[in-house]
Amino acid sequence: MSGATSFTSIPIVDIGGLQSTVAGDRDRVAAELGAAARDVGFFYVSGTGIDEALFERMLAATRQFFALPLEEKMRSYIGLSRCHRGYVPVGEEGVETGTPDVKEAFDTALDLPDDDPDYLAGNPMLGPNTWPELDGFAEAVTAYYDAVLAVGHRLLRAFAVALGEDPDVFSRHATKTPSQLRLVHYPYNPDAADVLGIGAHTDYECFTLLKPTGPGLEVLNGAGEWIDVPPMPGTYVVNIGDLLELWTNGAFVATSHRVRKVVEERYSFPLFFNVDYDTEVRPLPQFVPAGAAERPALRAGEHLFAQTAQTFRYLRDRVDSGELVLPDGALQTGQFGQQAIHGAGQQVS
Repeated sequence: MSGATSFTSIPIVDIGGLQSTVAGDRDRVAAELGAAARDVGFFYVSGTGIDEALFERMLAATRQFFALPLEEKMRSYIGLSRCHRGYVPVGEEGVETGTPDVKEAFDTALDLPDDDPDYLAGNPMLGPNTWPELDGFAEAVTAYYDAVLAVGHRLLRAFAVALGEDPDVFSRHATKTPSQLRLVHYPYNPDAADVLGIGAHTDYECFTLLKPTGPGLEVLNGAGEWIDVPPMPGTYVVNIGDLLELWTNGAFVATSHRVRKVVEERYSFPLFFNVDYDTEVRPLPQFVPAGAAERPALRAGEHLFAQTAQTFRYLRDRVDSGELVLPDGALQTGQFGQQAIHGAGQQVS
């Protein structure tokens, strides 16, 4: 079975056993994760071990930031960053669809020093974070980032085991990753009943670990139906991204999802778990039958950058002006998951 199944509910997997010293416990959890990834592509995980207090401190800091006047928030505008970090105002995203997203955000990632060689060389997704002048904000966000990233590393190994591969087949490529943590705010909007907060899309990385504060998330099943994914106490939502779909040649499908009907104020915190920027991702041999066509390889960071550059207004403007050039072989958005199940990916360069 694949992620194209007509599921009507989202499974829950307790991943506490991934930290067990008993190999059988780890293997059992890995098998459950593999089944969920193949059949649905979206699932809840419990037993992460993340201290709820870390989340609450980060949420409080996020509320404080988004309550600032727009002029103050724009001092951290993402367009001022050389490595895609900072404040994302309402309308900045979604321009590739013609319908800008109804949300604001603050983007962070691995916080590298100013003298990091990749940053100095001009890497568009690696470098130092942009931090507002807000007491405790950087500390609260960083502590949460570190905790949820550690869970991501455990999941990455478990996915390899679920596929019958060496546990390090993916993890050996996760040493300095452009894994992004987004702090997303959907403001109260009484007219939002029929407005998309975020349009249908897949995520560009390996997988996503998400914790939202309210409903609105929906996932597309194989029958073309949108299924609600409401928050569940004590859990995180995990969904498969483009790179695991490519690595498995479609055995794991990057399930398309969207956010709808955001009426009440809502916060959402996705951690997009990636592998190292220069990692070449191509289907593993076990997923390519003899004589069958193989999906073209992508470089993990270049795929992330190309998709990001087509989604954010400030980057699209730079591409249109010739200041930025998309990587060779860059795909248009919407080339993975259910949106692309009946069509081949198209290149934009």
